[in-house]
Amino acid sequence: MRDILIVEDEKYMLDLLIIHLRYEYNVYSAKDGAEALELIKKRHFDLIILDIMLPYVDGWTICEEIRKKHKTPILMLTARTELSDKVKGFEIGADDYLVKPFEFEELKARMKALFRRTDQIKNSHTLKENSISFSNGLFRMHLSSRKLYINNTLVELTTKEFDLLFILANSPNHIFTRDILLNQIWENHEDRDVRIVDTHIKNIRTKIKNVLREAKFINTIWGIGYQFTVPGDQM
Repeated sequence: MRDILIVEDEKYMLDLLIIHLRYEYNVYSAKDGAEALELIKKRHFDLIILDIMLPYVDGWTICEEIRKKHKTPILMLTARTELSDKVKGFEIGADDYLVKPFEFEELKARMKALFRRTDQIKNSHTLKENSISFSNGLFRMHLSSRKLYINNTLVELTTKEFDLLFILANSPNHIFTRDILLNQIWENHEDRDVRIVDTHIKNIRTKIKNVLREAKFINTIWGIGYQFTVPGDQM
């Protein structure tokens, strides 16, 4: 069974989570941020369910600390509903975000989706000799030659389009905000307008669809940004 860590300071919620998940997973728990960080140092977890409002060390800090060394899937649980909190969570490396109260069946479905994505990436994502390839070469990017191949057909991209797609494809299923993409690719651009990101994404999609009409590699996460999805891994 997979090992999961639940970081939750509300005893009632923690007990419910353990009851619902203990038969499918090896469940470990931490009641505060400091205890969670100690557990994370000692062992590997396949997924971490992380509350935001915690004693001693908050969930934001824990997420940032995890991302310094690990790619462990992180599912944030919180009572906070503001869009800004969701954006912040994705910016610092969270993989999914579930607002309390929630149905446990939805939680389980989201966990399984994260495991499925992680397994898919392990099986199909290779970054060797400056290249990325998915689904037996259906999608291929070569950094050294700066070329994109879709279904073995060359797709001509501009420099910015290639850089933007490479950032997304190199971190499948991670959600990038428009601001993050703007900062990474147009750091010194005089006209710092996030709409320039949308325009480039639209151009990339059009060029790919001209080769493979049914292709859908880049998902729009409304109100937040964009996410590269591994072919065949649609939630």
